[in-house]
Amino acid sequence: MLEFDLPGKALGYGQVLDEIRDTGYVGTEFGDWGFMPTEPGALRRELDARQLALVGAFVPVAFVDKQAHAPGAEVAVRTAKLLAAVEGRSPFIVLADDNGKNPVRTRKAGRISVSDGLSATQWATFAEGVEQVARAVRDQAGLRCVFHHHAAGFVETPDEIARLLELTDPKLVGLCFDTGHYCFGGGDPPAGLRRHRDRTGHVHFKDCSPAVHQRSRAEGWDYFGSLKHGIFCELGKGDVDFAAVITELRRTNYADWIVVEQDVLPGMGAPKEFAQRNRDYLRALGI
Repeated sequence: MLEFDLPGKALGYGQVLDEIRDTGYVGTEFGDWGFMPTEPGALRRELDARQLALVGAFVPVAFVDKQAHAPGAEVAVRTAKLLAAVEGRSPFIVLADDNGKNPVRTRKAGRISVSDGLSATQWATFAEGVEQVARAVRDQAGLRCVFHHHAAGFVETPDEIARLLELTDPKLVGLCFDTGHYCFGGGDPPAGLRRHRDRTGHVHFKDCSPAVHQRSRAEGWDYFGSLKHGIFCELGKGDVDFAAVITELRRTNYADWIVVEQDVLPGMGAPKEFAQRNRDYLRALGI
């Protein structure tokens, strides 16, 4: 499922769902609107045929632009109503910035400085938008929202994540903690999870290649250049200490979904093979 409009042919949803099932996973996020069926009965049948749960859906919104808040809420509510019709109240709407659109943040992803961040006024607008969308999703569809910090967006670094959480209501907005993006953004994932465990409602497992990260900094790659060089590598082959992350999740009785992610662009290899190795790696860690 594509997060950005990148060159290359995407797999059809049927093959993607088959490969998710075949490699030992038991749930999936929704993907872009229209990638999978958007009629509840048809979507439920596709999931049931493979014994998969619907975990959530990623909804990007340009929150720094006040004019984007209302349209963003409409998309999020439409998506949430579909998820609720298919899976009940358990899925999440995973909110995020409209990543990859701001030239500076995209060019400097993985090496963001304080001067690249939002002003106080922009932070207020951003947080207001996140709360507006989350409130609409809760009130109109009954689902929870979590915010996904992400490279090439305005909430990437550990300090930016903390700032957004300070500015938003914990009853409305949780955190989708992504290990790979936290690492790429300059943080230590186990420490970040401990810091924000009380706000973490959803977890993404993603790894971050130290060699690619070093080259990205040295050669000034933008976010998409880093993706094409494999910044988010197979689990266990990067800098993320997954054993420590798992220990923290178990210590705090985390009982919700863990979504396994690896960005595999056309020409980088077979997604199913990566998915299988990632699943095998997690099994070896007791998951």
